[in-house]
Amino acid sequence: MDIKQYMSAVGKNARAAAGQMAQANTEAKNRALLATADVIDSSREKLASANAMDLANGKEAGLTDAMLDRLELTSDRIDGMIEGLKQVASLNDPIGEITDMSYRPSGIQIGKMRVPLGVIGIIYESRPNVTIEAASLCLKSGNATILRGGKEAIHSNQALALCIRQGLEAAGLAGNAVQVIETTDREAVGELITMPEYVDVIVPRGGKGLIERISTDARVPVIKHLDGICHTYIDSEADINKAVNIAVNAKTHRYGVCNAMETLLVDQTVASSILPILADKYAEKGVELRGCEDTQKLISCIPATEDDWSEEYLAPILAIKIVSSPDQAIKHINHYGSHHTDVIVTENYTKAREFLARVDSSSVMINASSRFADGFEYGLGAEIGISTDKIHARGPVGLEGLTSQKYVVFGDGHIRQ
Repeated sequence: MDIKQYMSAVGKNARAAAGQMAQANTEAKNRALLATADVIDSSREKLASANAMDLANGKEAGLTDAMLDRLELTSDRIDGMIEGLKQVASLNDPIGEITDMSYRPSGIQIGKMRVPLGVIGIIYESRPNVTIEAASLCLKSGNATILRGGKEAIHSNQALALCIRQGLEAAGLAGNAVQVIETTDREAVGELITMPEYVDVIVPRGGKGLIERISTDARVPVIKHLDGICHTYIDSEADINKAVNIAVNAKTHRYGVCNAMETLLVDQTVASSILPILADKYAEKGVELRGCEDTQKLISCIPATEDDWSEEYLAPILAIKIVSSPDQAIKHINHYGSHHTDVIVTENYTKAREFLARVDSSSVMINASSRFADGFEYGLGAEIGISTDKIHARGPVGLEGLTSQKYVVFGDGHIRQ
């Protein structure tokens, strides 16, 4: 296969489909989503067969049990994909929404209309259900999409791609509005991220290595986050019960997620009263603690190194630092953090407001677990990922994050004087 020629054809098909998708009404897009759900439901045996091939190849290639688990399409996961499609169909359609209308002294009326981005390339690993998540969000937001899943899920993704195409065509929409790249050749990714004439934005979903590579080599804008180094700062005026519950939940609810707490900052005036309580709670959960010198004086922990403050563990490991003030906590977060999600626990309104204003992250929280940094929890429905960039989207990226805005002007024969 000539990869360059193949990817050029995929890009041309996507660009043509994007024009139709931008004009598709909400009813047609919802019909496509629901038709896809029906096709998936009736194709369970075909999906299971394709997935079995991927699992067999994965075992032969030596994939870990955790990777194989992510790869498996169980009946419950197929149910989840079907439910996800129905949920996206139920979401409000952002396309065509006009906001911020105002009259100018000249008599014209100006507003902003929400429009699709165009063609979105999405690069991801392992989980085949991401194929449906990504396709459904791009479809509902009026975009065409090119999906490049991991080589370990190639058969599952191709089977799902056929379901999506059938759903689109059943609704009278272009089957090429969602294309799954058919080759596992890494050169295809290199082409996808360097085709600005066909692709408007790239969304990488995967490990840090993948995202760093995409960010470095892409000639197309990228929506991404590299790390989830999330902090919780327990202030001197924190409610102890709230602080304990939040700090335990933020670390132990799930370990391998980007919105889990990786560093705990504790004000020196409450450290002696709260850290022993937390240490016992973390011990019950099997969490390894790594602390600064002052922390080591209060609880049993491993000495923290400089590297620990900028580490995304994605594991039952927590770095703890005692700080002298909110100012020191904020400076630590802005220096070592990844601009993902950071939390202050305090009953002092003034300190909370200062924390909100000064912490440079995509989500900043008061008295709540960082685990809430999620599109579903924010009321966005499904999400394509979380962005720590400042342009064009920031935080959980749902339907609105897959759109842009253009100015619209209403006149009635107005001319500029």
